[in-house]
Parts: sequence; C-alpha cells; structure tokens
Amino acid sequence: MQTRKPVVAGQFYPGQHDNCIDEINDCLDAATFEEKLPETIVAGIVPHAGWIFSGTLAAMVFSAIRQQHEKVHTFIVFGAAHGYHGFVPAVCDRGFWATPLGEAAVDEELAEEVLRTGDAAGDCRAHANEHSIEVQIPFIQYLFAGAKILPIIVPPTEKAITLGESVGSIIQRNEQKKIICIGSTDLTHYGPRYGFTPMGVGKDALQWADSVNDKKFIDDAVKLEPEALLAGAAENCNACGAGASAATIAAAKKLGTKKGVLLAHTNSDAIMRQKMGTSSSDSVGYAAIVF
Repeated sequence: MQTRKPVVAGQFYPGQHDNCIDEINDCLDAATFEEKLPETIVAGIVPHAGWIFSGTLAAMVFSAIRQQHEKVHTFIVFGAAHGYHGFVPAVCDRGFWATPLGEAAVDEELAEEVLRTGDAAGDCRAHANEHSIEVQIPFIQYLFAGAKILPIIVPPTEKAITLGESVGSIIQRNEQKKIICIGSTDLTHYGPRYGFTPMGVGKDALQWADSVNDKKFIDDAVKLEPEALLAGAAENCNACGAGASAATIAAAKKLGTKKGVLLAHTNSDAIMRQKMGTSSSDSVGYAAIVF
C-alpha cells in the first residue's frame, strides 16, 4: 500500500512531531471569531500558505467544524492545481498520506464512488508535489483522530462544479457517515514577485487587492455562486484554487446550504506588519469560510 510522503514539512509547517503539535495549538489559540456558526457545517474554505501566515485562518475553519461535529468520518479535501495541468480533477484514490503526526488513510471506498461519477480520474502521482492539500492534513489528524481523507486536485474549469455537485449527491447517499468538504485556496497574489500589478505598487495597491479584488471572490463564495467565482478568478486573478473553491461551494449548495459564513480575511502583508514589524511590496490574501 503506497504512502504519500510529506513534501513541505519543515518548510510550510514544522517537520517534527512535537513542534508540529505546538504550532497547531498556537494556531488554534489564535483562531478566535465572533460569527455565529451554522448548526451543521458541510464544507469550508481554507488558505494554504505557510502556517506562520495562514495557519490561524485554517485553524478557524477546522475549529469551527470541531465545535459543531466532534466526529468526522472523512474529509474530502479539494486542492489547487499549482503544478497539475490536466483538465480532469485528479483523485488520490488509495494508500496513506504521511505527516509528522503519522499517517492518514485515504477513504478508498469513497474514492471509488467519486470515480464512478466520471467527473474525476484516479491519479495519485498528480499529488506528489502539491502542497495545498498537505498543509491541511495535520489539522485533521490532530482535531479528528482517525478521520480518513480523500484528496482531489481540482483545475479551475466548469468540471469543478460538476464534480462538486456529484460529491454532494454522494454525501447525501452516505448519511451514516459525516463527510465534510474542504476547499484549499489562497486569494489575490499581488505585487512584482507574482507579476500582477494592475493598480501599480505600494500601500494603496495592496489595499485594493485586499478590499476590492479579494472581496469579489469572498462575495461569490459566501453567496454560493461557483460559476461567478470561476469567471471572476479567471478575470481578476483573485484565487489560485478557484477550482477547489468552486467544487466545495457546489457540494455545499447541493447539500442544502443557503449561504457561507466568513470567519476571517487577511493578507500576508498585514501579517508581516503584525508579527515581524515589516512590510512588503507583495501580498497574498487569505480567507476562512464555512458553509
């Protein structure tokens, strides 16, 4: 049985067991929010940068899920397609994913159901170097002991919506299990480093990325409009995981969710100023949303 080894442990998050636990707890301690949660949470959107930047927001989503659902059987984690250039969503349909906290088992039975829809293909190799799903797994292992995972890389095409709807139908048929969808995305990558400077550079430009460009994505996500979200991401470059997000929203909508709840929104420049006392000409946006 194959095991997918971690590729960004020691970079995006700690590579040693105890250090990983300590940082997860630090993220959870900082993950406070005032928004009223849905009684039932079926999905969430999380960022996937290094934990020092976005771990607190990811922790907010997993903490919110934990507050409402102590036991989760499987997390379907839709990931961004940073290095995968296929058009069909790629499912890691077997084996285990290793992190400093041990191994998380892939839900192979659920994978078979997803593959039978024809909306995705089994391709574990596509996941070999993708970090957007990996950085979520330790949170799942720590907060939901024994939970299985189903990693799916989702390109930003209309196929993402079809996949999400199919996954929603599968979850409806599996009432005996608690299955939750997680969509992994960062928001606007702004600045010279990313080759995206439509408003120039400087403080005002970064403010535009945060309060205008990111907000378009957040509004579409909260209103459960996956088609608009995909189109907006293509036009405005405001999400690197638009496919993952669209699949998550489509699944949540299929499961009867009427709107999302924004728990927090920030960006790497704001975090740098807060934690490090410095600023940058570049910034990446992060949001924590539950459905």
